[in-house]
Amino acid sequence: MKRNPTGFLREEYQDLVAKGFNWQLRELQGPSTPRCTVDGKELIMLCSNNYLSLSNHPRLIAAAKEWADRNGAGSGSVRAIAGSMDIHFMVEKTLAKFKQREASLVYQTGFAANSGLISQLAPDKDDLIISDELNHGSIIDGVRLSKAERGVYPHNDMGGLEDLLRKSQDKRRVLVVTDGVFSMDGDTSPLDQVVKLCVEYGAMSYVDDAHGEGVLGEKGAGIGVHYRCHDKLDVEMGTFSKAYGVVGGLVAGSQDLINFSYNKSRTWLLSGSHPPAVAGAQLAAIQVLDEEPQHWETLWKNTNYFKKRIQSMGFDTGRTETPIIPVMCGESHKAKQLSRELYERGVFALPIVFPMVARDKSRVRVQVNAGLTREMLDAALAAFEAGGKAAGII
Repeated sequence: MKRNPTGFLREEYQDLVAKGFNWQLRELQGPSTPRCTVDGKELIMLCSNNYLSLSNHPRLIAAAKEWADRNGAGSGSVRAIAGSMDIHFMVEKTLAKFKQREASLVYQTGFAANSGLISQLAPDKDDLIISDELNHGSIIDGVRLSKAERGVYPHNDMGGLEDLLRKSQDKRRVLVVTDGVFSMDGDTSPLDQVVKLCVEYGAMSYVDDAHGEGVLGEKGAGIGVHYRCHDKLDVEMGTFSKAYGVVGGLVAGSQDLINFSYNKSRTWLLSGSHPPAVAGAQLAAIQVLDEEPQHWETLWKNTNYFKKRIQSMGFDTGRTETPIIPVMCGESHKAKQLSRELYERGVFALPIVFPMVARDKSRVRVQVNAGLTREMLDAALAAFEAGGKAAGII
């Protein structure tokens, strides 16, 4: 029989559907705002990464228009050749100052930063990369691109991390990588302890602060500032695609780190630079965080209110410490049912199922937004209470 070379595509997808592990894409019709339209239905948005509601801030929109008019629709090249525009350098200088670091570098995406830089910091078979077991997939892929030996420690287990560091003294280089905020559970790395161990054992420290940028630290300067260890942290990686409300990855640290990164990291070297409109909006986002801290303050007021109320209903929210609030459902079909119940009641909150989380740890992940009013929060909470009862979760 002649083999069908692409038959597995349908077979594997149908298997995902049968197990309740497939993603079903919905269409957002209009901007990502606290009240949004999805598949023709008006909903309260509870699943956006747009934590500070900056993606529609007038200053960001105006800056995008201004820089498109000034510098055109595209940059014309990669940064290393002819694509480094004045606006790109302005963003990096402003970002470094905001994050209280010597220098910064903007990547095309956060995923590109992790996949392109981790493997270069410790590329050799005589190196060691140590990773938290719950690190993001982009970190995992970055590690896979290196020939280095790999070590994994139990989630946030500093004793496990120290055991690996203690055994690493014969290695050429040692790199410890952790998420700052763990995106599925909303808890944080004890970064001050991670950095202290790295300093003690002569290892590099690298934090992926994608969900901490704009959320943690004074004015949202990040987890390094939050734990007061930014001056000893070797690599801060983050993103403009979440709380900053735009798109793009970032790395902050020493000037030596930045010089190394843009000469050695191929995802940066071989990708076109951001269009002027995007870079202009990035610059405006940093300025808004620095000059309008009320967005950050409102985010935390909303987070604390929602978390307290939903826990009082009997929902399990795991170990969250941030605006990421997982509503634990257990089996994947339960999470999907709760999401459907919420949708029917006017709330957009999606199920997170295997393989993004363990098979028995499916959940509906809530991401609180600074733009949500108390009325919206109360309506969403009422939907969770009714939907949770209908799904048999509470």
